[in-house]
Amino acid sequence: MVLSSAHSLSLKYVSLGVLVLQTTSLVLTMRHSRTLKEDGPRYLASSAVVLAEVLKVLTCTLLVLKDCSFNVQSMIQLLKEEIVNKPMETMKLAIPAGIYTLQNNLLYVALSNLDGATYQVTYQLKILTTALFSVSMLGKSLGLHQWLSLVLLMAGIALVQLPTDSGSDPEQTIPTAGSQFVGLMAVLAACVSSGFAGVYFEKILKETKQSVWLRNIQLGLFSFLFGSVGMMIYDGQKVIQSGMFQGYNSITCIVVVLQALGGLVVAVVIKYADNILKGFATSLSIILSALISYFVLTDFNPTGLFFIGTTLVMAATILYSYQCKPSQSVSVIKAETGPNCPT
Repeated sequence: MVLSSAHSLSLKYVSLGVLVLQTTSLVLTMRHSRTLKEDGPRYLASSAVVLAEVLKVLTCTLLVLKDCSFNVQSMIQLLKEEIVNKPMETMKLAIPAGIYTLQNNLLYVALSNLDGATYQVTYQLKILTTALFSVSMLGKSLGLHQWLSLVLLMAGIALVQLPTDSGSDPEQTIPTAGSQFVGLMAVLAACVSSGFAGVYFEKILKETKQSVWLRNIQLGLFSFLFGSVGMMIYDGQKVIQSGMFQGYNSITCIVVVLQALGGLVVAVVIKYADNILKGFATSLSIILSALISYFVLTDFNPTGLFFIGTTLVMAATILYSYQCKPSQSVSVIKAETGPNCPT
């Protein structure tokens, strides 16, 4: 019993540490991959989204195979019964899949126009959108401290986004006002889509008894379909001319893998940790992103307003997570994981 408790405690903090590193590394590597200057063409964000969905489906399929005691025939029979023979249940996942695909593409746009630290802080606005959709769609009620945390969140994001006059090195590449506006709009749109899709997905999960891994295979299949259609619509000419994998390098592959496996890391965290510690993990990720953006990537010059705003966002994140009951926190989790595999 003591050994089991110690093992769970160890997994809790290991998974939290991995979550911090995964979230931070995904944001910074994605940002680096989108701003890296190369001789050839830049990789297509739409193709990266499609590949991430393929990896997610394969990963969830392996997890289903594990649940079937690695019996391939049993897994195929299960997939046929739950997916093919239940088309209406499967079609329910088309809406969140389409929204998640849009969200993933928006995040690439955001990180092409914002530094990693500003993106990390602003993207915490998804907590507000998730809360509002939870109240309107699921009839949930928020406590006073939760509403206070949302006010702190908006105040912190406003401070981070306030324009400042920088006396930085003229040789350093500074995002223009126009590109910052595009990045901000992309993050805000991603926050809204994240909140709605997360709450919608929560509603689906509570109405059925299907395995969450099976649900995510369904979700991933639709996301792959929508992502492929979007890729051909917006980047079809480039794909025909130079191929789907144009501009790919080791950094791009890392981004795809991190995006695909991110949801699995969150699943482990939610299983062995709690939302209080998860709030701390998110806050630590923001701090790490700011430090690495400043010292390593040198694409970020923090100001006093940024530090104040970041402090407010971290406090709001922790306060909101602390007040959430387990039954009310699922949609926040889903908003953060996107179409990845939840618990």
